[in-house]
Amino acid sequence: MTDERSTILVVEDDAATRSFLADNLTADGYDVLTAETARDALRMLERKYPDVAIVDLGLPDADGLALIQRVRRADGVATRLNPDVPLLVLSGRAGELDRVRGFERGADDYLVKPFGYGELLLRVKALLRRTARRPRGGRLRVGDLEIDPLSREVLLRGRRIELSQKEFALLRALASDPTRVFTKEELLRTVWGFRSLGSTRTLDSHACRLRHKLARDGDRFVLNVWGVGYRLVDGLVVDGAPLEAAAC
Repeated sequence: MTDERSTILVVEDDAATRSFLADNLTADGYDVLTAETARDALRMLERKYPDVAIVDLGLPDADGLALIQRVRRADGVATRLNPDVPLLVLSGRAGELDRVRGFERGADDYLVKPFGYGELLLRVKALLRRTARRPRGGRLRVGDLEIDPLSREVLLRGRRIELSQKEFALLRALASDPTRVFTKEELLRTVWGFRSLGSTRTLDSHACRLRHKLARDGDRFVLNVWGVGYRLVDGLVVDGAPLEAAAC
Protein backbone atom coordinates (compact mmCIF):
# COMPACT_ATOMS: atom_id res chain seq x y z
CA MET A 1 0.00 0.00 0.00
CA THR A 2 1.08 3.58 -0.54
CA ASP A 3 1.77 5.96 2.31
CA GLU A 4 -0.31 8.58 0.56
CA ARG A 5 -2.98 7.82 -2.01
CA SER A 6 -1.32 8.94 -5.22
CA THR A 7 -3.17 9.16 -8.54
CA ILE A 8 -1.87 7.24 -11.57
CA LEU A 9 -3.08 7.96 -15.10
CA VAL A 10 -2.91 4.97 -17.47
CA VAL A 11 -2.93 6.00 -21.14
CA GLU A 12 -3.37 2.76 -23.07
CA ASP A 13 -5.55 1.85 -26.06
CA ASP A 14 -5.43 -1.91 -25.47
CA ALA A 15 -8.41 -2.72 -23.27
CA ALA A 16 -6.87 -5.82 -21.67
CA THR A 17 -3.64 -4.04 -20.70
CA ARG A 18 -5.56 -1.00 -19.50
CA SER A 19 -7.83 -3.09 -17.28
CA PHE A 20 -4.91 -5.15 -15.96
CA LEU A 21 -2.99 -2.03 -14.91
CA ALA A 22 -6.04 -0.33 -13.45
CA ASP A 23 -7.03 -3.38 -11.39
CA ASN A 24 -3.55 -4.06 -10.03
CA LEU A 25 -2.63 -0.43 -9.30
CA THR A 26 -5.95 0.02 -7.51
CA ALA A 27 -5.29 -3.12 -5.46
CA ASP A 28 -1.91 -1.64 -4.51
CA GLY A 29 -3.56 1.44 -3.07
CA TYR A 30 -3.48 3.97 -5.90
CA ASP A 31 -6.29 6.02 -7.37
CA VAL A 32 -6.31 5.18 -11.07
CA LEU A 33 -7.49 7.19 -14.05
CA THR A 34 -7.63 5.64 -17.52
CA ALA A 35 -7.55 7.08 -21.03
CA GLU A 36 -7.77 5.28 -24.35
CA THR A 37 -6.71 8.20 -26.57
CA ALA A 38 -4.29 11.13 -26.45
CA ARG A 39 -7.27 13.48 -26.41
CA ASP A 40 -8.73 11.81 -23.33
CA ALA A 41 -5.30 11.79 -21.71
CA LEU A 42 -4.91 15.54 -22.17
CA ARG A 43 -8.32 16.10 -20.63
CA MET A 44 -7.34 14.03 -17.58
CA LEU A 45 -3.98 15.78 -17.27
CA GLU A 46 -5.66 19.19 -17.41
CA ARG A 47 -8.46 18.43 -14.97
CA LYS A 48 -7.38 15.64 -12.61
CA TYR A 49 -3.65 16.39 -12.04
CA PRO A 50 -2.32 12.82 -11.71
CA ASP A 51 0.91 12.24 -9.81
CA VAL A 52 2.31 9.94 -12.53
CA ALA A 53 1.18 9.04 -16.06
CA ILE A 54 1.93 5.70 -17.75
CA VAL A 55 1.84 6.38 -21.50
CA ASP A 56 1.62 3.94 -24.41
CA LEU A 57 3.10 5.28 -27.64
CA GLY A 58 0.72 3.58 -30.10
CA LEU A 59 -2.44 5.58 -29.45
CA PRO A 60 -5.27 5.64 -32.02
CA ASP A 61 -5.45 9.43 -32.47
CA ALA A 62 -1.83 10.53 -31.94
CA ASP A 63 1.62 9.22 -31.26
CA GLY A 64 2.37 9.05 -27.55
CA LEU A 65 5.61 10.93 -28.17
CA ALA A 66 3.58 13.93 -29.36
CA LEU A 67 1.52 13.77 -26.18
CA ILE A 68 4.68 13.73 -24.04
CA GLN A 69 6.17 16.63 -25.97
CA ARG A 70 3.01 18.69 -25.57
CA VAL A 71 3.05 18.17 -21.81
CA ARG A 72 6.72 19.10 -21.52
CA ARG A 73 6.27 22.23 -23.62
CA ALA A 74 3.43 23.51 -21.45
CA ASP A 75 4.39 26.69 -19.61
CA GLY A 76 2.32 26.04 -16.49
CA VAL A 77 0.90 29.55 -16.76
CA ALA A 78 -1.52 29.87 -19.65
CA THR A 79 -2.39 26.15 -19.66
CA ARG A 80 -3.75 23.69 -17.13
CA LEU A 81 -1.10 21.12 -18.01
CA ASN A 82 1.57 20.47 -15.41
CA PRO A 83 4.85 20.27 -17.40
CA ASP A 84 6.59 18.48 -14.52
CA VAL A 85 4.25 15.49 -14.16
CA PRO A 86 6.35 12.26 -14.22
CA LEU A 87 5.81 10.30 -17.44
CA LEU A 88 6.61 6.59 -17.80
CA VAL A 89 6.50 5.21 -21.33
CA LEU A 90 5.10 1.68 -21.65
CA SER A 91 5.53 0.54 -25.24
CA GLY A 92 6.18 -2.37 -27.53
CA ARG A 93 8.77 -0.26 -29.35
CA ALA A 94 11.93 -1.89 -28.06
CA GLY A 95 14.65 -0.39 -30.24
CA GLU A 96 17.39 1.81 -28.84
CA LEU A 97 16.33 4.66 -31.13
CA ASP A 98 12.76 4.40 -29.81
CA ARG A 99 13.96 4.69 -26.22
CA VAL A 100 16.25 7.59 -27.09
CA ARG A 101 13.37 9.42 -28.77
CA GLY A 102 11.19 8.80 -25.74
CA PHE A 103 13.71 10.39 -23.41
CA GLU A 104 14.40 13.22 -25.86
CA ARG A 105 10.70 14.14 -25.89
CA GLY A 106 10.62 14.24 -22.10
CA ALA A 107 9.88 10.76 -20.74
CA ASP A 108 11.20 10.10 -17.23
CA ASP A 109 11.35 6.34 -17.68
CA TYR A 110 10.81 3.75 -20.44
CA LEU A 111 9.56 0.18 -20.02
CA VAL A 112 9.20 -2.23 -22.93
CA LYS A 113 6.26 -4.61 -23.46
CA PRO A 114 5.88 -7.41 -22.55
CA PHE A 115 6.55 -6.25 -19.02
CA GLY A 116 6.43 -7.58 -15.49
CA TYR A 117 3.97 -5.81 -13.23
CA GLY A 118 6.36 -5.94 -10.27
CA GLU A 119 9.00 -4.01 -12.20
CA LEU A 120 6.48 -1.46 -13.41
CA LEU A 121 5.25 -0.91 -9.86
CA LEU A 122 8.79 -0.31 -8.60
CA ARG A 123 9.41 2.19 -11.40
CA VAL A 124 6.21 4.06 -10.51
CA LYS A 125 7.23 4.19 -6.86
CA ALA A 126 10.66 5.50 -7.85
CA LEU A 127 9.08 8.30 -9.88
CA LEU A 128 6.83 9.21 -6.96
CA ARG A 129 9.84 9.35 -4.63
CA ARG A 130 11.68 11.68 -7.01
CA THR A 131 8.63 13.89 -7.29
CA ALA A 132 8.32 14.10 -3.51
CA ARG A 133 11.88 15.45 -3.32
CA ARG A 134 11.30 18.18 -5.90
CA PRO A 135 10.42 21.70 -4.78
CA ARG A 136 6.69 21.82 -5.36
CA GLY A 137 5.05 24.58 -7.34
CA GLY A 138 2.39 24.87 -4.67
CA ARG A 139 0.10 27.69 -3.70
CA LEU A 140 1.37 31.20 -4.17
CA ARG A 141 0.68 33.89 -1.58
CA VAL A 142 0.85 37.63 -2.11
CA GLY A 143 -0.43 39.43 0.96
CA ASP A 144 -3.95 38.12 1.60
CA LEU A 145 -4.17 36.73 -1.92
CA GLU A 146 -3.73 32.96 -2.39
CA ILE A 147 -3.30 31.33 -5.79
CA ASP A 148 -3.34 27.59 -6.53
CA PRO A 149 -1.76 27.01 -9.97
CA LEU A 150 -3.09 23.46 -10.31
CA SER A 151 -6.72 23.88 -9.28
CA ARG A 152 -6.76 27.49 -10.58
CA GLU A 153 -8.40 28.58 -7.36
CA VAL A 154 -7.88 32.18 -6.23
CA LEU A 155 -8.78 33.17 -2.67
CA LEU A 156 -8.74 36.65 -1.16
CA ARG A 157 -9.00 36.46 2.64
CA GLY A 158 -10.70 33.10 2.20
CA ARG A 159 -13.22 34.28 -0.36
CA ARG A 160 -13.04 32.68 -3.79
CA ILE A 161 -12.49 35.05 -6.71
CA GLU A 162 -13.87 33.86 -10.06
CA LEU A 163 -11.49 34.60 -12.93
CA SER A 164 -11.53 33.81 -16.62
CA GLN A 165 -8.79 31.60 -18.06
CA LYS A 166 -6.74 34.54 -19.33
CA GLU A 167 -7.29 36.59 -16.17
CA PHE A 168 -5.96 33.68 -14.13
CA ALA A 169 -3.01 33.21 -16.48
CA LEU A 170 -2.16 36.91 -16.16
CA LEU A 171 -2.39 36.79 -12.36
CA ARG A 172 -0.30 33.59 -12.26
CA ALA A 173 2.39 35.20 -14.40
CA LEU A 174 2.55 38.30 -12.20
CA ALA A 175 2.54 36.23 -8.99
CA SER A 176 5.52 34.17 -10.19
CA ASP A 177 7.75 37.09 -9.17
CA PRO A 178 5.79 39.55 -7.00
CA THR A 179 6.86 43.22 -7.11
CA ARG A 180 8.87 42.73 -10.32
CA VAL A 181 7.69 44.83 -13.23
CA PHE A 182 6.73 42.63 -16.19
CA THR A 183 6.87 44.39 -19.53
CA LYS A 184 3.85 44.29 -21.80
CA GLU A 185 5.89 42.35 -24.33
CA GLU A 186 6.70 39.68 -21.71
CA LEU A 187 3.08 39.27 -20.65
CA LEU A 188 1.69 39.22 -24.18
CA ARG A 189 4.24 36.57 -25.13
CA THR A 190 3.76 34.44 -21.99
CA VAL A 191 -0.01 34.62 -21.59
CA TRP A 192 -1.24 35.15 -25.14
CA GLY A 193 1.63 33.82 -27.21
CA PHE A 194 2.01 37.09 -29.15
CA ARG A 195 5.37 37.62 -30.81
CA SER A 196 5.09 41.41 -31.01
CA LEU A 197 3.25 44.11 -29.11
CA GLY A 198 1.47 45.66 -32.08
CA SER A 199 -1.54 47.81 -31.26
CA THR A 200 -3.52 45.31 -29.20
CA ARG A 201 -5.26 46.46 -26.03
CA THR A 202 -6.13 42.97 -24.81
CA LEU A 203 -3.56 43.04 -21.99
CA ASP A 204 -4.81 46.38 -20.64
CA SER A 205 -8.45 45.28 -20.77
CA HIS A 206 -7.72 42.00 -18.96
CA ALA A 207 -5.58 43.78 -16.37
CA CYS A 208 -8.41 46.24 -15.80
CA ARG A 209 -10.96 43.48 -15.17
CA LEU A 210 -8.53 41.58 -12.96
CA ARG A 211 -7.85 44.70 -10.88
CA HIS A 212 -11.56 45.30 -10.32
CA LYS A 213 -12.19 41.69 -9.28
CA LEU A 214 -9.40 41.90 -6.69
CA ALA A 215 -10.42 45.34 -5.43
CA ARG A 216 -11.90 44.18 -2.14
CA ASP A 217 -11.83 46.60 0.80
CA GLY A 218 -9.72 49.02 -1.19
CA ASP A 219 -7.06 46.47 -2.21
CA ARG A 220 -4.84 47.22 -5.18
CA PHE A 221 -2.92 44.16 -6.28
CA VAL A 222 -2.40 44.83 -9.98
CA LEU A 223 -0.55 48.06 -10.70
CA ASN A 224 0.30 49.60 -14.03
CA VAL A 225 3.77 51.06 -14.52
CA TRP A 226 3.22 53.62 -17.23
CA GLY A 227 5.18 52.95 -20.39
CA VAL A 228 6.54 49.65 -19.09
CA GLY A 229 4.00 47.06 -17.97
CA TYR A 230 2.45 45.63 -14.81
CA ARG A 231 3.48 44.44 -11.38
CA LEU A 232 1.81 42.77 -8.40
CA VAL A 233 1.84 44.15 -4.85
CA ASP A 234 0.45 42.88 -1.55
CA GLY A 235 -2.85 44.72 -1.87
CA LEU A 236 -2.27 47.33 0.81
CA VAL A 237 -2.23 50.89 -0.43
CA VAL A 238 -0.42 53.43 1.71
CA ASP A 239 -1.15 57.06 0.88
CA GLY A 240 1.43 58.25 -1.60
CA ALA A 241 3.24 54.92 -1.64
CA PRO A 242 2.49 53.45 -5.08
CA LEU A 243 3.87 55.64 -7.83
CA GLU A 244 2.11 53.55 -10.48
CA ALA A 245 -1.26 54.66 -11.70
CA ALA A 246 -4.23 52.55 -12.65
CA ALA A 247 -4.86 51.87 -16.32
CA CYS A 248 -8.64 51.84 -15.89
